[in-house]
Amino acid sequence: VNHPTGWFYTTKALRTLCDVWDKHGSGLTNMHGSTGDIILLGTKTENLQPCFDDLSDAGFDLGGSGSALRTPSACVGPARCEWACVHSLDICYNITMHFQDQLHRPMFPYKFKIKTSACANDCVAS
Repeated sequence: VNHPTGWFYTTKALRTLCDVWDKHGSGLTNMHGSTGDIILLGTKTENLQPCFDDLSDAGFDLGGSGSALRTPSACVGPARCEWACVHSLDICYNITMHFQDQLHRPMFPYKFKIKTSACANDCVAS
């Protein structure tokens, strides 16, 4: 599940995600794995499509894999950082919307990733 810009989740979104995963999988997750996404661990092949459908119906973006654009990421920017010089959340959102097709339909010879930092610190949160 692709993370929202700045990694802010509502409790309603997390409850929905966990309810779907309890229904179709093991109930185990890895929040922000190395990709920055929510990793859903442990299910059977026949449960994948129903899980995908339920998450899509709930409004989650499930991303893609392979030779494609990885999920763009951003630091928390002006939402929580006093050093922010630009609105990294808006920039990341606009990039994500512009390249949405490349996230789901591999069209490049190799995968690549875009990150947005709001200041020169280039913190680890991006």
